[in-house]
Amino acid sequence: MLKKIAIDQVTLGMHVHAVCGSWFDNPFWSNSFSLQTPLDLARLQGARIRQVWIDTTRGADVKAQQGGQAAMDAGGVADAGAQPSSCAPAPEPQQRWCTEQTSTAEELTRAARIIEHSKREVACMFADIRMGRMVDMARTTPLVEEISASVTRNAGALVSLVRLKRADDYTYLHSVAVCAMMIALARQLGLEEEEVRQCGMAGLLHDVGKMTVPAPLLNKPGKLTDAEFADIKMHPANGHRLLCESGNVPALALDVCLHHHERIDGTGYPHGLRGEQLSLHARMGAICDIYDAITSTRPYKAAWGPGIALRRMAEWTRSGHLDAQVFAAFVKCMGIYPMGTLVRLRSDRLAVVTDNSHSLLAPVVRVFFSIRHNVHMTPVTIDLAHAGTDEGIACHEDPDTWDLGDLTHFWTTT
Repeated sequence: MLKKIAIDQVTLGMHVHAVCGSWFDNPFWSNSFSLQTPLDLARLQGARIRQVWIDTTRGADVKAQQGGQAAMDAGGVADAGAQPSSCAPAPEPQQRWCTEQTSTAEELTRAARIIEHSKREVACMFADIRMGRMVDMARTTPLVEEISASVTRNAGALVSLVRLKRADDYTYLHSVAVCAMMIALARQLGLEEEEVRQCGMAGLLHDVGKMTVPAPLLNKPGKLTDAEFADIKMHPANGHRLLCESGNVPALALDVCLHHHERIDGTGYPHGLRGEQLSLHARMGAICDIYDAITSTRPYKAAWGPGIALRRMAEWTRSGHLDAQVFAAFVKCMGIYPMGTLVRLRSDRLAVVTDNSHSLLAPVVRVFFSIRHNVHMTPVTIDLAHAGTDEGIACHEDPDTWDLGDLTHFWTTT
């Protein structure tokens, strides 16, 4: 049976028979497709589409809706209701989200929707700040709380999924990623909950100064000239100025905005601060900012795998670039083998980490390639923490040394 439903009713497992609206707004190459992964769902719900037709004989049916919102069959038209604009009000600040622990697969689905919602909210917030308007804390605080709830339910899901951001979404989703990591890191360091919330706010606002940098310069694929890099290096000070002019922004967030590119050894900018001149929050912001930047694909560089990124950051920490104690806490909350890490097993097989929420050293992996025979295998999932397995991780592997294609589907497919 064909049913016309609102975009907010769409869930994983459905088969979309047709998209209502212009084909320009359809993020898929076909007008008929199945929603099999959280990324598929996020792409559809993030597009400018209000309604779709689903085929319940080829996929999941619509769930029972609350509030009387109905989905009609082909003989009628669903009342999808007025859809919110991209800058619609956020949920009320007193709203509380579920914080009970969830599986990684379940949280990936939730995280996909949170990421799309957060992207729209951050874009509107940055636009307001750029126009000289005050930061709307009634709108921003619930966003931080929603991201915080996802981190509480499953620390790695949202952070891992947001790494897959597109280049044109980078500035906004980078802010979402740093917000989530700042929250996780603050809790790992044992900070009070109000300070944790302010750390999340700092992550959300830390890169607002990028709004003052021309897009062609931000997205330049080649090497920057000295003059261009000097312009880029102005964004922390420009962001700090915009937030000060906006008002109503916590001092902690102002500090992280201004100093997240400073380094312990004094090699950072804009002021070349070193050591104890940098607050704990600025040191946290630097580490979270770097990790998301180097694990994201940019116009001028390919993303590093999460395992490789942590290894390089460890080298920079040993050289005095980053705070050693804060970085150790960061590794603990991210996991030694973050989701998406390519590893070599003791059996000389390659695998991708799909869940590290239960063990730092023995995560769940999906094995897919035999090094000994140089062939792809039928993917199989192994919980390395299971008492019955004698398998284990031998080392990280750099995906660039193997011609394996995109490995994302191994850990994003539920």
